[in-house]
Amino acid sequence: MSTILRTKDLTKKYGSKVVVDNLNLEIEEGEVFGLLGPNGAGKSTTMNMICDIIKPTLGTVEFMGKDFKKNRKELHSKLGYIPQDLAIHGRLKAWENVELFTSLYGIKGQELKKRIDESLEYVGLTEKRNDYARTFSGGMKRRLNIACAIGHHPNLLIFDEPTVGIDAQSRNFIIEKIKESNRNGATVIYTSHYMEEVEAICTRIAIMDNGKIIATGTVEELKKMVVEDTSKISLEEVFLTLTGKTLRDY
Repeated sequence: MSTILRTKDLTKKYGSKVVVDNLNLEIEEGEVFGLLGPNGAGKSTTMNMICDIIKPTLGTVEFMGKDFKKNRKELHSKLGYIPQDLAIHGRLKAWENVELFTSLYGIKGQELKKRIDESLEYVGLTEKRNDYARTFSGGMKRRLNIACAIGHHPNLLIFDEPTVGIDAQSRNFIIEKIKESNRNGATVIYTSHYMEEVEAICTRIAIMDNGKIIATGTVEELKKMVVEDTSKISLEEVFLTLTGKTLRDY
């Protein structure tokens, strides 16, 4: 596998406060890479710097072998970002939301119509295409959020807490769609507060605290950092041992 994303000494400061501290990550093509950390660990800031939403104080992001800063126009079209805060417009219909975001990448005409249909079908919202987003349940809004991010067929999908605040059925639907996207060739970065989701879908995991990566590996490798018999410890217990925090500290 080749490296699809690499950060080099990525740092973000706000005044004297260091939010992300010399972060060095390498994510391989085809991975589902999990990023775990308590509130304030710097996860969302890291995602925003990777997506070029906020500028790093220091360091670089290399995506598909190219410096993101120097190749913004080309590389933005290969990236899909599903933010924790919903990026949909309540006064637009479902199909209009997908049209708005997909057309930003220069997709037009019949190809745009095709992408809208595909995206809505993918997230199970075809029958709701003409309904206004403001009428949707929380889970449906999350699914529409995903549809808006995949219409341009990105190589890398970044999910920042995509299942927060929704029912179990909607959570399971989204998890299955993330797996399907990965099987279809997309590399995925996934952040979540739900350990069971991370264990279920992630091929590798990084644990982040106080702006730094403190451990990286598969679930099995992370467990071995703490105990020899990995059957006797959960990922949540590994997290507690390495960070001194529990899920209740999220």
